[in-house]
Amino acid sequence: MATLSADLVRDFQLGDFEEYPAVAADIIYQGAAVGENASGYSRPLVAGDVFQGFAVEQSDNAAGSAGDKRVKVRTRGRVVLPIAGIGITANDRPAVYASDDNTFTLTASTNSLIGYVSRWESTGFAVVEYDAALVRAALQA
Repeated sequence: MATLSADLVRDFQLGDFEEYPAVAADIIYQGAAVGENASGYSRPLVAGDVFQGFAVEQSDNAAGSAGDKRVKVRTRGRVVLPIAGIGITANDRPAVYASDDNTFTLTASTNSLIGYVSRWESTGFAVVEYDAALVRAALQA
């Protein structure tokens, strides 16, 4: 490639959003934590999946084959989540894990890392800072 000698309109994508092919015969609901299965398809997160983000809108592939529908996810940001056992002392940024698409905990076990507590919000709730790309990188390190 040569250096530019004129303006070039590029096809930029929205930085905090991504669309992934959805698993067959399932519905991913808006707000669900989304994980990648062993075949590379997105699904409502199951403990052990690589976290991809949170579904921005529902993706209904209940009657479809794998990849027939795509799920739009927000890949990074901050979100208020219910977290089992969270206390006001959680401001030291502990890791947050998911055991399914709507169950969040501070226990690693076989759960999926999704992010870190940004701040305690109220009893049982915290603001979680998440970045799916950083989570993936951490798992590959």
